[in-house]
Amino acid sequence: MTTKSIKISEETYKKLVEVAGRLQAELKRSISIEDAIKYLMRRRISDLSGSWDVSDEEVQEIKQSLRKGWKAWRRYV
Repeated sequence: MTTKSIKISEETYKKLVEVAGRLQAELKRSISIEDAIKYLMRRRISDLSGSWDVSDEEVQEIKQSLRKGWKAWRRYV
């Protein structure tokens, strides 16, 4: 297996370590930084489905905001 070195910021490294730590606790086995990166690369937006608990009021606010934004956008297109 070929390996490559990459440069990442300290902040990114810390976040990868956090992800690896959460995975390790969840899976109850050792997780490498590479495992954490592979996990993040497999995630899709659909994985977040149901993870955001919103009220009916918040849904209406979001819809109104989107309508307003699209209306403004159409004026400039």
